[in-house]
Amino acid sequence: MTEVWSFFAEPLGYAFMQRALLGAVLIGAVCSVLSCYLVLKGWSLMGDAISHAVLPGVVLSFVLGLPLAIGAFAAGLFCAVATGYLKENSRVKEDTVMGIVFSGMFGFGLVLFSKVETDQHLNHILFGNMLGITPRDLVEVGIIAGITLLIVIAKWRDLLLYCFDPAQARAVGLPLSVIHYGLLVLLALTIVASIKAVGIILVVAMLIAPGATAYLLTNRFSRMLMIAAAVAIGSCVIGTLLSFHIDGATGPCIVLVQAFAFVLAFLFAPRHGVLAMRREQRPAA
Repeated sequence: MTEVWSFFAEPLGYAFMQRALLGAVLIGAVCSVLSCYLVLKGWSLMGDAISHAVLPGVVLSFVLGLPLAIGAFAAGLFCAVATGYLKENSRVKEDTVMGIVFSGMFGFGLVLFSKVETDQHLNHILFGNMLGITPRDLVEVGIIAGITLLIVIAKWRDLLLYCFDPAQARAVGLPLSVIHYGLLVLLALTIVASIKAVGIILVVAMLIAPGATAYLLTNRFSRMLMIAAAVAIGSCVIGTLLSFHIDGATGPCIVLVQAFAFVLAFLFAPRHGVLAMRREQRPAA
């Protein structure tokens, strides 16, 4: 019992861990909410595309002396708009377009980074540095997370109908283009906030794993949101504490905890887990 208490209490004695844990809660909360919509919409690749595409924006912001979040958001939004434009004006499918756009922008960002003289470590951008989060970073994450959560809470029914049944959403008169690009803006904002925790490469896991785990555990969207929030926030907190105790990278630790939670749900979910489905398929004796 003492060891369990020490696992949680010891890190709280350090100011940088207090900031890291508070940031973990904020990032986990906003990622979990958006994750549910992305899973329903089937936009996991879109999250991957935008997360990789923000790199050139981050580098250009550094060169110009601007907040990194501004460049990251602008680059992510450009990726989303460019993907939509290329899809609508060519015969190439959306997943192919996303692959071309995000790989091109990611490559462009790596080239820019290699030409910029800086003491900023590339690994902190690619994999995050939650333990190095500053009070200014925490305020920035809090503002982004707050804006995103308020918009989602205000429009959650419209977003749900758009993700679940676009045809019905069009029939009832919802502005699909506004919702489509609004969701992309929220996605870009969430990615900007999450970069502090897990970096550009692993942020897609933060945006998919909580919703995917919750999707296996319930058929009701309201419960899906609550379960996803518990999985995301819990994984962020446990992963951050674990990285402190094992002296490991925080982002990968968070993602590993989320992946472990998904595997548990995949195997043991009461209705949609592998074991439950096998029991249902067994012939009656």
